[in-house]
Amino acid sequence: MTTAAELDKAVRALRNGGVIACPTEAVWGLSCDPDNDEALAQLMRLKARDPAKGVILVAASIGQFQPWLTQLPLALHAPLIASWPGPNTWLVPDNGRSHGLVRGAHSKVALRVTDHLLMQALCDAFGGPLVSTSANVAGDPPATNADDVRAVFGDQLAAIIDGELGGNERPSKIRDLVSGSVIRS
Repeated sequence: MTTAAELDKAVRALRNGGVIACPTEAVWGLSCDPDNDEALAQLMRLKARDPAKGVILVAASIGQFQPWLTQLPLALHAPLIASWPGPNTWLVPDNGRSHGLVRGAHSKVALRVTDHLLMQALCDAFGGPLVSTSANVAGDPPATNADDVRAVFGDQLAAIIDGELGGNERPSKIRDLVSGSVIRS
């Protein structure tokens, strides 16, 4: 179980532009401040990720996503409210709020309200959404425990929050909010 001191250390690391690792619903993930240029660039380097792909943002509640949801027609809020919290990532039209490395080469931003209690606590302690992307080098399988994370990233991370995966066997489903099409099932 994660202690308050471990959570505080992770939040300090995030606020100082660090990249951290923590368990999520299905795999271990890397997280950082979605507005910090250096943190996002470091995350892309660590993963050897193509910046054009973008990353997912996770939040503890839909309220934390309000800055990303302004200008979204009210009718499009219903699917979000009905499916969150849970393993549903939605591609939402970007209203200009998203950092270019979060959005990538897309006109939409990927958002999910997590039902993983540790990720919720982390987002709440941080005060808003965080980047959440699988803890792996691009093309490799995602880490499923803290030892795997340490083996891949060594001391390159600002913090590793020990904890349990959320029990989902697969990463979240990704759907386009406007078209309803499934991008990842």
